[in-house]
Amino acid sequence: MNDSKTSSSVGLVSPQRFRFDEPLRLRSGKTLPAYELMVETYGELNSDRSNAILVCHALSGDHHAAGYHSESDRKSGWWDACIGPGKAIDTNLYHVVCLNNLGGCGGSTGPVSINPATGRHYGPDFPIITVRDWVNSQVRLMERLGIAQWAAVIGGSLGGMQVLRWAISYPERLRHAIAIAAAPKLSAQNIAFNEVARQSITNDPDFHEGRYLERGVHPKQGLMLARMVGHITYLSDSSMRTKFGKAFASLQGQQGNFGRDLRSGSLSFGFNIDFEVESYLRYQGEQFSATFDANTYLLMTKALDYFDPSVDYDGDLSRAFAKSDCRFLLISFSTDWRFPPDRSREIVNQLLKAGKHVSYLEIDADQGHDAFLLPIPRYVKALSAYLGHAHRELCRDAS
Repeated sequence: MNDSKTSSSVGLVSPQRFRFDEPLRLRSGKTLPAYELMVETYGELNSDRSNAILVCHALSGDHHAAGYHSESDRKSGWWDACIGPGKAIDTNLYHVVCLNNLGGCGGSTGPVSINPATGRHYGPDFPIITVRDWVNSQVRLMERLGIAQWAAVIGGSLGGMQVLRWAISYPERLRHAIAIAAAPKLSAQNIAFNEVARQSITNDPDFHEGRYLERGVHPKQGLMLARMVGHITYLSDSSMRTKFGKAFASLQGQQGNFGRDLRSGSLSFGFNIDFEVESYLRYQGEQFSATFDANTYLLMTKALDYFDPSVDYDGDLSRAFAKSDCRFLLISFSTDWRFPPDRSREIVNQLLKAGKHVSYLEIDADQGHDAFLLPIPRYVKALSAYLGHAHRELCRDAS
C-alpha cells in the first residue's frame, strides 16, 4: 500500500462497494429497502480485528480520506495530512475505514442513484437522512467487515457529530471517541447559513424541483453560491487576511490592506472581479459545483440542522451519555466561529456531568473551522500522542 515516492502516504488505494439488502428503517419513518456504501480502507487489520478506526466525514467529504486513486491523478484524500504511515492516524498501527455516507454522491446510495421502484434517479425522492441513520448503516458495515469494536471513531465537524452518536447509540462498540471541531447541536446562526445555502440551490432555474438530472442540467449557480457562503464560514478573518492580503495588519498594529489584495492591481469601477478573495470564492464555487450533487448538499445540511442527541432526554445531554463506556477526546480551534471552542466545552461539561473520562484540547490556530483538516503541528502531535497511547493500551489488553 505504501507509495515508494512518498513514504508517509498510504499510496494507491481502491474503493470497495458494499451492498446491503436488509431494509434500513430511518428516523423519518421511511425505509430504504436496500443500499450500497462506498468504502476505502488503509493499513492492515490485526489478527484479533481490534485495531480498526472508523473515520467519519464532514458535509462535503466522502470515502476518499487518504492516498490517491491513480498515478496520473495524484489528488490525495481529504484527510491525507493525518492518515498514513507515521502520521497522526498511523496506518502502521491501525486499520482505518472511511465510507461515503448514505445520501452522498461519492458512490454510496443517494439522490444520484437509480431508484429501483421507478427506474429513475432518486433525486428529491431520496429520504431525509439523519446522523442517527448514518451510524446505524455504519454498524452494518462494521459487522460486514467482521469488526466487533472500533479502537476509535474519529471525525471533524459533521463527522464529530457522528462520533457523539456512536458513543450514545452503541456504547459497547468503541473504545475511544474523538470529536474535532464539533458541536452538540447547531446554533440558530448555523441553521440560518444552511437555509441560505439551500435557498440558493432550490431557487436556481435549473433546479427543476430536484429533477435536474432528468433534464441533463444541474443548478450550477445555486450550488456555487451555497459553497461560497459555506466556505466563508469555514475560514477565519485572520486566515482570509493572510491568504488575500500581502500586507495584512501585524500584532504590533501596523497598517495593512486587511486581505483586500486587488486581482489586477487597479479597480474596474464595475461589477467585475476586483479583489483576490472574490476570485478565490468563485473558483471554489466552480470546482465544487462540477463535482458535488445539489440534492446531496440539501440532505447533508438538513442532517446538520436535525442533529440534537439531547432531544430524546428532555434536553439533558448528560443523560444521553449515561451509558457511554468509551474515553473521549474533544479538540477545538481558537478561530473557529462556525463551531467555536465554547461548543466543544459544552460537550465536555456534559460528559463530566455524566461522569465520563474526557480529555479536551483547544488549539490556537488561525485557520478557522477548516483547521481540523490541516497538519497544524500541535494538533497533529496531540492526536498522534493520544492514538499512540490508545494503541499501547490496546496491546496491553490483548496480552
